[in-house]
Amino acid sequence: MTELYPSPSPSPSSGLSRRSTLLAGGGSALLLGLGLTGCRSAVSESASAPQETGAAPKRGGILNLAINADFTPALLFAQSGQSLQQRLIYNTLTRYDDSLTPKPELATSWTYAKDGRSITLKLRDDVTFHDGRPFTADDVIFAVKNLQNPVRAAQLRSTAATINGFEKRGDHELVLKLAHPVNNLFDLFEFMIITDEKTVEDAVTGKKLIGTGPFRLKKWSPGSGLSLTRNDSYWLPDRPYLDGVELRVIPQADALISSLRSGQSQLSFGVPGKSLSVIKSDPKLKITNYDTGAGAIYLGVNTTVAPLNDKTVRQALAWAIDRDRLLAQTLGGYGLASAAPWPKSSPAFSEAHRTHYTHNPGKARELLRSAGHSKLELPLLHIALPGDTAIAESIQYDLKQIGVHVTLEPTDGATAQKKLISQEMPALWTMGHGFAQVQPSTLAVSAYPFNEAKNTSKYRSAAYTKVVQEAWTKPGTSAAGANALHEKISGILLDEAFIIDLVVRGQVQVNADRLHGVALNKFSYLNLDNAYLA
Repeated sequence: MTELYPSPSPSPSSGLSRRSTLLAGGGSALLLGLGLTGCRSAVSESASAPQETGAAPKRGGILNLAINADFTPALLFAQSGQSLQQRLIYNTLTRYDDSLTPKPELATSWTYAKDGRSITLKLRDDVTFHDGRPFTADDVIFAVKNLQNPVRAAQLRSTAATINGFEKRGDHELVLKLAHPVNNLFDLFEFMIITDEKTVEDAVTGKKLIGTGPFRLKKWSPGSGLSLTRNDSYWLPDRPYLDGVELRVIPQADALISSLRSGQSQLSFGVPGKSLSVIKSDPKLKITNYDTGAGAIYLGVNTTVAPLNDKTVRQALAWAIDRDRLLAQTLGGYGLASAAPWPKSSPAFSEAHRTHYTHNPGKARELLRSAGHSKLELPLLHIALPGDTAIAESIQYDLKQIGVHVTLEPTDGATAQKKLISQEMPALWTMGHGFAQVQPSTLAVSAYPFNEAKNTSKYRSAAYTKVVQEAWTKPGTSAAGANALHEKISGILLDEAFIIDLVVRGQVQVNADRLHGVALNKFSYLNLDNAYLA
């Protein structure tokens, strides 16, 4: 047996390193010009006293968080744009540091079998749910089985499904047995929220959200947002500092900015890129860019709609988009223009892949002509929020220059996510995707746009399936061997162009200067364990 996390602290409160570097390449000059105040990883905040100030954290206060889309209970177990609240109400088993090394949360240590076919977890014995019930190994078993249920539409269901046996060794030790080895089990452990089995059906309708996290649900007002109150029985001593969190839906950009500048809201991740220049001039507000690359803007292509079933046409679209202009003008310079999905922190990243497609409308028109087309009319679905609309309009402009005229189809976020899951997208759509920031195989076995077995583009390829499965199920592969598999996956994605990546970016946080201690995990779950208002 191999001990992966020897001699753990009894509490996941060990400090994590903080980085403070600007994004290299892409929009780095623009970031400087915009007055970027910080660039950090998803878990850069220490679980001890926050790092921004030497002053002791202040207890009390209500944090007002401005969000641009309401909580969608039906998508509770799927990664979506409405996942910020996950870590406020629920905990996960582990969390990654900057180098993708798992650290304890509800699991205190773990031991992998040498053959990769089982893992033994030791669990915290001092944790209770919001209703007072003790957390035990049974809750982990339920969490895994819950994600195995296709009704939950969880992107990491395929990874959860590899767990085909459970062996309890008391209430706080559990052996998970695997059908075959996988290299992304800790992606699952950070993604998988630990929910209450008895009330899970109430959770997916928004009636009850019972977890072990730092805050309890006080009220969900559909269309308005969530009210959360402090969990006085939280397992992390003296945390959280805040008395509560109000997540308030403010979809209009002007109203959102006004709320931040007036002090009515102290935190938001929803400010459109075009509006960030307004924020930077306000001395009471800070802009922080999370450098995880946890999200990416992309153009999706339905490969069953003619002539998009011809990869030459899809490649023409990929050459047509001016990624640098999209980044600079529409996203405020926050991100990395890239034809591939990988952030620079990913082991799959390469500069050659990032620049595989550049803005070349002449080449795009030539490819269209070679495929027998000089003009196309296509629909383009996008989410009807200011930032998303601006992205769609930028894509529309670029495609028009090569003779591809698109009609914009604005759609609410929940409907767009459901269409993404059920493969009901029109010819073209633009949204954001995650999962490139963790193990590279996770993107291709889990993310709806990229899933080798069933993706939104309806693209299938025996070669794609073969290399993805090999990358996923051989965790003992050497670094050189893994890199070779990543190279093959990237090569297929770029050549087939069924998903056309445009800009890789993390979350861009705007907060009041008196708010400290905010952190995000690799899946952009908001962690306010250490947050306080000075």
